[in-house]
This record gives sequence, structure tokens and C-alpha cells, in this order.
Amino acid sequence: MRTPAYERKSCEDESRPKCLSSFTCGLFAWPSSSAKVISASTGSNPDVFRNDPIRVNELASQNASENSVCYPPPREFQFIELKSATRNFRPDSMLGEGGFGHVFKGWVDEHGTAPAKPGTGLAVAVKILKTDAVQGHKEWLAEVEYLGELHHPNLVRLVGYCSEGENKLLAYEFMEYGSLDQHLFRKSSSLSWMIRMKIALGAAKGLAFLHGHDPPIIFRDLKTSNILLDRAYNAKLSDFGLARDGPQGDVSHVSTRIMGTYGYAAPEYVMTGHLTARSDVYGYGVVLLELLTGKRSMDRSRPSGQQNLVEWARPFLGDKKKLTSLVDTELHGCYSVRGAQKVCSLAARCLARDPRTRPPMQQVLDALVLLQSPMDMESVSSSPAPLNDVRSKAMK
Repeated sequence: MRTPAYERKSCEDESRPKCLSSFTCGLFAWPSSSAKVISASTGSNPDVFRNDPIRVNELASQNASENSVCYPPPREFQFIELKSATRNFRPDSMLGEGGFGHVFKGWVDEHGTAPAKPGTGLAVAVKILKTDAVQGHKEWLAEVEYLGELHHPNLVRLVGYCSEGENKLLAYEFMEYGSLDQHLFRKSSSLSWMIRMKIALGAAKGLAFLHGHDPPIIFRDLKTSNILLDRAYNAKLSDFGLARDGPQGDVSHVSTRIMGTYGYAAPEYVMTGHLTARSDVYGYGVVLLELLTGKRSMDRSRPSGQQNLVEWARPFLGDKKKLTSLVDTELHGCYSVRGAQKVCSLAARCLARDPRTRPPMQQVLDALVLLQSPMDMESVSSSPAPLNDVRSKAMK
């Protein structure tokens, strides 16, 4: 049984770079043990450091340093403190609403729990559990347990929590640019190809870190609304309410009540309730497809046969001639054809119907590191279109 996160004070480096067996996937020559790529380096030619042991060791060292980030233990807030920090949960402070409850922006002391004046101290996003949400209480406990323990640059930081009677709240670091879905599906504010690949890489880093934990942690609810962005478009996974420990030893899977979001959940999990790390890989493949196409995973407003993004896109993923039918038109042709072809190949592997043929997230991550090379970023805009509507709300 896990020790509650708020009783643990230490921070261990969970990073364990692994050698990978080589295999080929469409346009990808996947990294082998002689070409172990660990961390992104956008200025590197993959064909150079693929055979450069010194460069490989440097990348492995960078990865270990990145994963060893350590935050202070979550703070224990009083309800009145968070209420004051959000200006009494004023409507104009509300950032969003989900099944768990409402989320408000607030300000707290940089190092303590006292509320601070807006614009001073530390900005936080305060999530309030609906008092009648039984499942929400379990999710609140899961978030405190996992985010109190797990520290990584691509996981949202839990600043603190509050538990007073029926009042259950969580305070996270505030992410200036909100969630990925706010940007990706607003056609007036398209993300550039380079930014999309940066977000894909960040999400993969966070997921690979979870799967490399001992025991492995299955996120179970990966989707664009659970990928948050800071001002530099660094991606962080959020909402660990459905996360759970994965199978260990000779156990092939864990059996659970089917939870998650339709359109992202792996088909074998929906059919049997059997959960593995490869279930997360499928969800990641859906997100990758959304980044490529600019379309939602499920959209009832689309014509029949196109409402489920994965089933509509499958025939196109392996056909280079149909690439333009897949890529988001909002990119206006400003993307790397070579890079887009590789993304199609990678998404196809992640979305394989047989979970045993899906690559583990570490291999997905290594492939995405190679995708950051200039050859796969050519002919792209270096900055995204203005996102004033999203930013203005976030900066209030």
C-alpha cells in the first residue's frame, strides 16, 4: 500500500534510460541500443549523434537531470485561505469546469498558505470538488497521492490541497496558456507545426516517465484537455484522478471499472476492462492524430464515417499520397512533409488494434526526439498565430 504523498518528504530520481531493441516502423528506423536517444536537441542531426557515443552519453545525462526535478511537499491549505485567494470564487476568476467541479484562478504566498493580492505571490489554479461527487472524492485522493509523489517537468505541479469536512480542494501551478484543446480546436488561433511537435514531445516525456516508474503508473485519461501549456508551450500532464498503478511481475494487466473518455480509450480496455501501459499508448496516438489533423477525436457534427477520428484516419496513415487529406488545413501547407509522414507512421503504431504491437512509450519518445531535427522541421513557421482570446482569459 502506498504511503500518502503528503507524508513523504524525499524526492528520488526515477529516470532509468534503457537500451532499446531495433525495429522498423514505416518511415521510421526506430532507435536501437547503439543509438539510444534520450533527450531532445533541436539543433542536432540524428544521423550524426546516432553513431556518436559521446553525444549519446551527453543526452542520457541531460535526461537524468531533467527527470530529477524536486518540488517542496504539497502545502495543507485551509478552506478560508483558498476562498480568499480566489476572491471568494468569483465568476470572473473561473478557468473552467469538469466532472470533478469548478477551477478558479487564485494567488497565494510564494512559500506559505496565506492568500496574496492578485498579481503578487504565486498564481495557482484551484479545483473544488463537487460535494455530491462520490467518484470525485476518490479522484481527489488519487491526485494528492500521485502528484504529491511524482516530480517531473512535464507533469503539472501540485502546490497544495485542502480537506475540511465536505470541502475538498486542490491547488496546482497555474498554466498560462490553458489546455491544448483550447488552442488546437479554435480555428482562429492555429498552432504552428513546430509548436505541435514540441507539445507532442512534452506529453510523451511525461507519459514515458510515468510508465518508467516502479511500479508503472497508468494515466488512463490522456486527452487534449488534460495537457496544459505554459507560456513557452511546454506541455504538462494534468488530472491524475483516474491514474492507477499498473501490473507488476508476471501479471499482464489490471482489471478495472471502465473509466476515461470515449474516443481516447483503447478498444481492448473498453471491451474487457483490462488495463495496461499500452492503453495509454493508444490514447497518446489519438492525441498525436489530433495534433496532425486539427480534428477532435469524436465529433458528431462531422459526416457519417468521419465522426470517429481514428477510424476515419486509419486508411490514410500508411499512404503518402493521402497525406494532404490528413494534415490540418489551418497550417496552410506550412509544415514539413517528411516530418508529417513520420508522425503518421508513429500514430499508426500507437493506434494498432493489437496492444502487443504498440511500441512502449520510451520508444515513442525516442522517435519524437529524432523528429525535432531540422530536417523534420523545415518549411514551418517558427511561431504560432496569435492566441489573444485564450491568453487574455488566462492572464486575468
